[in-house]
Amino acid sequence: MYTYNVTISVDDSVHEAWVEWMRTEHIPEVLATGMFVDATLHEVLVEGDSGTTYAAQYRFRDPEDLQLYQQLHAPGLQAKSAAKFGQKALAFRTLL
Repeated sequence: MYTYNVTISVDDSVHEAWVEWMRTEHIPEVLATGMFVDATLHEVLVEGDSGTTYAAQYRFRDPEDLQLYQQLHAPGLQAKSAAKFGQKALAFRTLL
């Protein structure tokens, strides 16, 4: 089993709206692609200048599933996030 980890730094000004959006819209949309087995959202316990950091983790079985997700679904979902939160929710992605 593999994990696609998305670490997001969320500005305080959008924090509550972002968490609600992740739980009710974004994570369900990602799971609806059928490429992932499950997902979790964790607060990263670090001291920061501003905002809160989260790790959204999506588990998958086959590297081809992630490749298909990144080709077919990720660009549109990432664009939706950027349109809604702009620079107030900055993400980087790692594979575990």
